[in-house]
Amino acid sequence: MSSSAARPLRRGDQPPPPPAPAFSASIPYDFDESVRGTWAHDTRAGLVVFLVALPLCLGVALASGAPLFSGLITGIVGGLVVSRISGSQLMVSGPAAGLTAIVASAIIELGSYPAFLLAVVLGGVGQLLLAALRAGVLGYFFPSSVIKGMLAAIGLTILLKQLPYALGAGLPTDTVRVGGEGVGMVEAIIMAATDVHWGVLALTALSLAILFAWDHPALARAKRLMPAPLVVVGAGLLMAALLPRLSPALAVPSDALVQLPSLADGGWRAVLVAPDWSRLGDSAIWTVALTLTLVASLETLLSLEATDKLDPFKRTASANRELVAQGVGNSISGLLGGLPMTGVIVRSAANISAGGRTWRAAWFHGLFLVVAVAALTPLLNRIPLAALAAILVHTGWKLAHPSTFRSALRVGPTYYLPFVITVVAILATDLLVGIGIGIAVGAVFVLWNSYSHAYYLHREESADRHHVRLNLAEDVTFLNKVRINEALEALPSGAIVTVDGSRSKYIDHDVIEILHDFHERATTRQITFRLIGIPEPRLASDH
Repeated sequence: MSSSAARPLRRGDQPPPPPAPAFSASIPYDFDESVRGTWAHDTRAGLVVFLVALPLCLGVALASGAPLFSGLITGIVGGLVVSRISGSQLMVSGPAAGLTAIVASAIIELGSYPAFLLAVVLGGVGQLLLAALRAGVLGYFFPSSVIKGMLAAIGLTILLKQLPYALGAGLPTDTVRVGGEGVGMVEAIIMAATDVHWGVLALTALSLAILFAWDHPALARAKRLMPAPLVVVGAGLLMAALLPRLSPALAVPSDALVQLPSLADGGWRAVLVAPDWSRLGDSAIWTVALTLTLVASLETLLSLEATDKLDPFKRTASANRELVAQGVGNSISGLLGGLPMTGVIVRSAANISAGGRTWRAAWFHGLFLVVAVAALTPLLNRIPLAALAAILVHTGWKLAHPSTFRSALRVGPTYYLPFVITVVAILATDLLVGIGIGIAVGAVFVLWNSYSHAYYLHREESADRHHVRLNLAEDVTFLNKVRINEALEALPSGAIVTVDGSRSKYIDHDVIEILHDFHERATTRQITFRLIGIPEPRLASDH
């Protein structure tokens, strides 16, 4: 087989069909499906992603303390614009639960939503600068213990911030939501708990029961046919209509329903909010913009890596090109009044599961969002906030699942301590400060290991570059990820490769994951890949 046959697929290439489970992944397949067939797959997948994204766009805006319409704007931009620029065929971009804590605190700190939109635009420009600096390897310099700790802390924050809505709190008339204007999360929960609306609480309980039931393996087929968030929204609409017939006291209050402005008769002018350019010289704006640049880029790069691993066609996308796409998307979203966006793994996984083949699936999901905004606003305004809150509580629970803490503990103190300290620091301070503290703790372990054992990557090759041997150093840390990953990606097609870690006293868990991930996809590049003395990854998901 020629080396050109092993070239990674790029935009415009027709992907081969995924290998059948009963055969080896190294068997070549011919792709004879027509473009029309690809469009059919992508249209169906786009519809599924739309059904998942619609409640999440509203829910993330709710959790962020932003106008609900802003989440839909971000989803539309992510679908129609970012999908066309991104090098990823299957990743879906939109408002992310991981940014809700930053957005909610930034809106309060900056004093107005237009001022925050300026930070979103500048954050997008910052991502373009990162791309120009070829900073797509940024994610490799963050230890996974800190990243997992960040996600767990975000999950806890999301869960706590949604409890007031789950208990019956309604939307205030101003932009700042529950927990703002000096009312912290704990105080907001106590206030809501002293005035529980029993009809809303029953609706929340039903929604959570559906969400957790949908995770059961016995309902895997139902999950593929009907996304759980859509089922929750449908059940919420039905229950909200039935509760007043059971008892007027159980009726969901009007301020506890979604409130989207109508776009008819020039209503679109009210939702397309412009940034406050008069605040351009405000240092607080630039601080928020820098935070958005770093965190949104990191979350996107992590989602891109995860999406590439899930891609049945084993395609890989350029991280720097993705930063360009996200930078353009965030700049446009901020200009139109939308939230900041990232690549999101939940919607991307739904796209892959639904049979998406190319970028058109994400584009169609954006188109379906436009149709919903234009034609279904009266229906959307009947959705109870409690249904959206339940979706986000479930999301927060999965991000901060107890199994995540158990898995981190199994890896060992060099992983668990930075993980826990990152979680505590983020909850006690803010996201950026917490991440910085987590990285500092991780650096202490790196310095200690570096003091005890020198680390390096040594590479030996035969004259014909056909036989390659990579001897790992005595001490291999997460800082070696970039060099090791570059060495693996530079291996020629048809090489016979041995990675020897038998003499290594310490191999970081991140490096172990990289080696095993490459081992799984080496056959797609006709590479014979053998590991010696490399342990199995110890961090496994329990849910």
